[in-house]
Amino acid sequence: MSSFDVVIIGSGPGGYVSAIRCAQLGFKTAIIEKYSTLGGTCLNVGCIPSKALLASSHHYDEIKHFADHGIELSGEVKVNLEKMIARKQAVVDQTSGGVQFLMDKNKITVFNGLGSFADATHVTVAKADGTSETIEAKNIIIATGSKPSSLPFISIDKERIITSTEALKLKEVPKHLVIIGGGVIGIELGQVYLRLGAQVSVVEFMDRIIPGMDASLSKELTKVLKKQGMKFYTSHKVQSVERAGDVVTVKAENAKGEIITLEGDYSLVSVGRRPYTDGLNADKAGVKISDRGQIEVNDHLQTSTPNIYAIGDVVRGAMLAHKAEEEGTMVAEIIAGQKPHIDYNLIPGVVYTWPEVAAVGQTEEQLKAAGVSYKVGNFPFKALGRARASADLDGFVKILADAKTDEVLGVHMIGARTADLIAEAVTAMEFKASAEDISRMSHAHPTFAEAIKEAALAATDNRALHV
Repeated sequence: MSSFDVVIIGSGPGGYVSAIRCAQLGFKTAIIEKYSTLGGTCLNVGCIPSKALLASSHHYDEIKHFADHGIELSGEVKVNLEKMIARKQAVVDQTSGGVQFLMDKNKITVFNGLGSFADATHVTVAKADGTSETIEAKNIIIATGSKPSSLPFISIDKERIITSTEALKLKEVPKHLVIIGGGVIGIELGQVYLRLGAQVSVVEFMDRIIPGMDASLSKELTKVLKKQGMKFYTSHKVQSVERAGDVVTVKAENAKGEIITLEGDYSLVSVGRRPYTDGLNADKAGVKISDRGQIEVNDHLQTSTPNIYAIGDVVRGAMLAHKAEEEGTMVAEIIAGQKPHIDYNLIPGVVYTWPEVAAVGQTEEQLKAAGVSYKVGNFPFKALGRARASADLDGFVKILADAKTDEVLGVHMIGARTADLIAEAVTAMEFKASAEDISRMSHAHPTFAEAIKEAALAATDNRALHV
C-alpha cells in the first residue's frame, strides 16, 4: 500500500495548488482526480473555457465598430462556431496539461479515479478500468468542488435544456436562449451568445441581476446589457420549463402574480452550484456534512475529523477559484505548523462580461445594514482620456470609505479591465489604506486605473479633478 503525508481528493484550483504547496513544504503528496484531465471544473468546464469564448465573441463584436477607427473591411464577417469551440478546447487542453506538468515538476503522485474514504486515514481510488487501489495518508484534504444546481421541476436533458457545461460546446448559435438565473455564470454565457447573434432573455427570481454585488453595479450592468440587446425579467419566479421538439417553453410568475411565457430553442439553467460530495463516503471517516450539503469546517478548515481538511466550493463561502487557491495554500501551511490567515472580506468577485464588473469589501447595502457611517466617491469611465481613446465609456469606480477614519471599506467598479484593476483595491485594503492614501498615489496617464485615483479623490472631500 502506498503511503503519503498528504492526499488531496480533487484537482481543481484549490486541490492542485494545495498539492504544490504541500510538496514545496516537503510533504510526500498525492492527488486524486476522477476525470482523465486535471484542473477540475474551473479549468475544464468553467473559468477557463468561458473566458476563451468571451474573448472570441468579444473580438467578433469589436469588428462591428472597426469603421469608427478608420478600419474598413471588405466582405462579410462570419462566425465559425465550430472553430471557436475548438479554440476554446485547445486553451483548456493546454491549461490542463500545464497542471500535469506542475504535478510532475513537484513530484506529486497523481491517481486517476473516484476517491472515497475507507476510513480516516485510507482512501480508495476506483479506476475507470474497474480496478481499485487503497492508499494511506496522514492528512487528507477534500477539494471536490461543486456541480451545477437545478430546480426540482426542471428536467435537464443536456440538449435543449442545458447547464453551463453544455453551453460551452453548442453546435449552433441559439436563435433564442432563455437563461434561468441572472448570476455571474448566466450573464457571462448570455453575453457570449448575444454577441454571436442570439436573442437572449434572462429570468431572475431576485429584483436585480448579480444580486450578490453592490446594487449600483447591477443597475449599470443591466443598463449596458439592455443597450446591447439582452432582455431581463427580474422578480420572476420560474414555474415550468418544458421541451417539445426544438422548442423550450419557460413559464414564470411576475411580481403581480401574472404568468409570462418565453419560447426559445435553448434554455440555460444557471441557478447556482452545489457542493459535490457524491461517492465520497465522508461518513466512513467521521466527516460531517451540513444540511446544505457543505462539509463542516472550523476556522482552520479542519473537519470533524482532525487530520481531514476541506477547501473550496465544498465548504462555506463564495464559490470562487481564487478563494479555493488561498484555502488550499492555508491548509498546507497549517499542516506544516505555520499560522497563515485569510481575510475573506478581501477576496474579490469578478464578472467577465464587457464591461467587466469587479468588487472587493463591503457593499453599500451591507454598510447600511450594519449601521456603519461611510462616505462615497464615484468616478465615471467616460471622463477618462484613455476610455475615450478606446471607446470604452461605460462604467464607473465607486469607493466606500469610513466617514471618520477614511479607511477604504469597499471598492466597486464596472468598466474596461476592472477584472485586473480590482487587484489595486485589494492591495490597498490589505494594508488598511485610506481613500486619501490612494488619492496621493501616482497613476500613469492615460490609463483606466486613473479612475481609481479619481474615485479616491472624490471620497476625500469631493476632490475629483476630471469631472
